[in-house]
This record gives sequence, structure tokens and C-alpha cells, in this order.
Amino acid sequence: MSFGCKCGGELNSKLDALLDRYRGQPSALIQVLHQAQELYGYLPRKVLQRVAGALNVPLSQVYGVVSFYSFFTIHPKGKHQISVCKGTACYVRGAGQLLDRIKEELGLKPGETTEDGQFSLEVVRCLGACGLGPVITVDEDVHARVQPERMSDILAAYRQ
Repeated sequence: MSFGCKCGGELNSKLDALLDRYRGQPSALIQVLHQAQELYGYLPRKVLQRVAGALNVPLSQVYGVVSFYSFFTIHPKGKHQISVCKGTACYVRGAGQLLDRIKEELGLKPGETTEDGQFSLEVVRCLGACGLGPVITVDEDVHARVQPERMSDILAAYRQ
């Protein structure tokens, strides 16, 4: 993908400063991973290796933490993050059909990013808007009572 790791220059300098603050402190692993992901948008292998070395933590332990917590990702995210609620209320009101429509429109399955880096798709268990289901979010925007035929218009607004 053309939007891969931005692992050079200024970001590396910021990562160096972060690692210097926590050098030799294994208990800071989650905090460091969180801040590193904020810098890069995801956690590339090279970053994980540097974090492991700086904190004196085995790389296997770093991967264990990253794979356990759903917040962390080792894959680049798109410019726009689509979240489809599959909680009970949204599911019975058609969340599955919304996922099918997104797959049709963007060629995405949950956990994937479009080739152009514009959209990523995830499924969440509940967005806390059960009375408005089915619900999706695109970035921080909540879209309620979404019908599959509205997906094209919703996505078009973020393509511009």
C-alpha cells in the first residue's frame, strides 16, 4: 500500500524523545505504545522493535500486549475510520446489511483498509445509541437509522 509506514525524519525524532523518557521502564509499555501509535497512526514492526529495546522488554511481550488490546493496530488505518455497530439492537435492525453494502461499495471487510488509504472498516459491539440503530460512525460523526441504500451518499461525503 502506498500509505505505509511514515518511519522517517521528524517522527523518528519524536519517537526517540519518547523512548528516552521511558528508557528501562518496562511498566510504561502500554503508555509508550499508545503514544507511539498516536505518532505513526499504527505500530509498524520497526517501532515495536525499538520500544522493546528501549524498555528492556522481550519483543514477544510487546506483540502480546499489542495483540491483546483492540485499541492497538499493526496495520495502517485509512484517513476515514468506519465503525459499524453490531450490538443486539443494531444487529436486529440490519447492521449485517450495512456491512454487506460497505463491502460492495468499498471492497472492504472488517479490519481492512482500502488500497487508496481513504477508508478503514471495523465492527464494534456497541456504540451506545441502541435506540437509533442501526448506527455507524465515520470518524467522529454518528449516522443513525442507516439504511443500506443511504451508504453511497454517506461515503460520498467523505470522499471529497
